Parts: sequence; structure tokens; C-alpha cells
Amino acid sequence: MTEPLKVLVVDDSAFMRLALKRIIEAEGDLRVVGEANDGAAALDQVARLAPDVVAMDIEMPVLDGLEATRRIMAGAAPPAIVMVSHHTQEGSAMALAAMQAGAADWLSKESGLGGLDLAHLDRELRGRLRHWGGAQRARRVPRPPEPAPTPSTAHGAAEVVVIGASTGGPDALAELFNAMGRLPVPVVVAQHMPAAMAPDLARALARQTCLDIVVAQDGQRLKEGQAVLIPGGQDGALLRRADGLSLRLQARASAAHPSVDVLFASAAIAARGGVAAVLTGMGQDGAQAAGALARRGFTLLAQSPQSCVVPGMPGALLAAVPDAETGTPAEIGQRIKALVRGQPAGP
Repeated sequence: MTEPLKVLVVDDSAFMRLALKRIIEAEGDLRVVGEANDGAAALDQVARLAPDVVAMDIEMPVLDGLEATRRIMAGAAPPAIVMVSHHTQEGSAMALAAMQAGAADWLSKESGLGGLDLAHLDRELRGRLRHWGGAQRARRVPRPPEPAPTPSTAHGAAEVVVIGASTGGPDALAELFNAMGRLPVPVVVAQHMPAAMAPDLARALARQTCLDIVVAQDGQRLKEGQAVLIPGGQDGALLRRADGLSLRLQARASAAHPSVDVLFASAAIAARGGVAAVLTGMGQDGAQAAGALARRGFTLLAQSPQSCVVPGMPGALLAAVPDAETGTPAEIGQRIKALVRGQPAGP
């Protein structure tokens, strides 16, 4: 029998810690191994208990949840962290800050009408903890050493660039985009994020990179020189139209959204060639469709493990396609520019 996933609950409210414990343990495959009432205590508990996943509040005394997350994620083999807070209803800027700190996911304590909504938590929380905690536990299973990467070659002209990312992705994307510059093909990004976060992430990346970065709309035609973020809570699939590529949005049966595998699998069908990159993130999203992209002639790139906040997703891509190239986000951006343009990108 599989041992239950170990969960640490961090919240300054004793009532909330008790409520979360009851919700988390309701189906038997998750076990709360510890509790903390502030971020400093959470650091001690993580070191002592080695949980698979942490349910973390944001506003707490001594050390808030954002700083606690940064410090936890800077350690060796950190657990996954799911933010569980009231603050997502105040605007998704806080969700963006949580993702930049290294949180894998975000869940509001509130309903759409405001106020604590335990029924909402009961519906949503276990599935997210199960997904991210399971991904973290899988990372601890020893793998054979990764083979030295062999440069891959694109077999056809690049028509699109598709990128997948999760934990630590916003900072990695900014670094990649700055090195990549404006391209003569569209860029489509599946960054795991909460439903309301995409507009703030698009604005933040546009400020940092001076590129044309937009949130995807269902059915929109992809344009050269534009980077499109698939919104949180949905998945994006490329479609071929008479005038080029377009993007269809809909939520598929995937544990994390936007799904990198959905984007990559559709690119393998719809696009004539291109570049696919997987950046930092927990889990294996993107690896399942990597082989289809390679057969289609896409060049596959993976963020180097040592430069990742969490190397799970790039590691899974390298296991599926051992000759995928690796590099830092900046090196990947430069490589994309070289593959697509064949010369330095213009402003």
C-alpha cells in the first residue's frame, strides 16, 4: 500500500489549521504530519519533517508566507508549496508574487461572493495537494545519471515557438524573453498559474522585456513578434487555419493548467516545424508530447537542472528526449533566436 503523502499546514489561525487538517485527511491518501502558525516555524517543520507538500498561508506574524516560501525553495529538495490564502480575491498580483517566490499553485479560501468557503476548499484542495505532493515525491526516486546532451537539429523551418513552465517560471520567462528578443514567429506559453493571474503576469513580463505579450483569447490568430500567454484554468491547443495558426482555449482533463502536454501535442499536429522549450517546474508536464514534437522536426530545449527552481519538468523532458539541448533561460533564449532568425533579433 502506498504511504500517504505528507502535508505540512501553515496558518496563523488555529481554527483554519484544524479545518484544513480535516479536509486534507478526508480521503486517507494525504496525512498532515505537522502544523505551524508562522513562516519561521514552518522553516523548522520542513527541515524536521520533510513533507511532500506544504499548504501555506500568506499573512502571518514573525515571517510571512511569501518569504517563508522563498527560503524553503532555496533549500535542498524542497517540498511543493500550495498557497492557501484570502488574498487571491484582492487581485492576482499576490498570486504572481507567490509564484515568483516558488509556490507551485494557489488556492483561495474565499468563494466568489467573498468570505471563507470551506466547501470550495473541500472540492479543490486535496486534488492540488495530491498532484504537487505526488510530483515532489516522484522527484526523490533516484534516476540514472542524465546523458550528456547532444545538440539537436530542426528539420524544418520554424513556424512557432512553444514554451512550458511551472514553479519559478515567471522569472525564467523574463530572462529567456530578454535574451530572445522579438521573433518573426509567434511564441505561445503554457505557464502553470491560477485562473486570474495571466493579465498581471503579461503586464509584468512586458515591462521587464519590452516585448508584445498578451493573454490568449479563444480563436485568436497567432501573429509574428507576439508572445501569447494561455490563461490560468484553461488549456490552449494550436489549430491550423487557411491564414496560419490559431489558438483554441478549453479546459482539458489535466491536473495543472495550462497544460504543457496539450500545447505541445497540438503543436506537433498543427505546426510545420518550430522550437519547444521546457523551463523550471515540478512534475512531468510536457514530456509526454515531447517525442511527437521531435518526430515533427521541432528542436527541443530544456532548462539546465542547476539553473531551475525545481528541475522536475526539464528532467522529465530529457528522460523522454535525451538529445534535447540544455541551458540557462538566457542561453535558451539565445538559442531560440539563432534557430528562428539565424541572426541577432532586432528591437
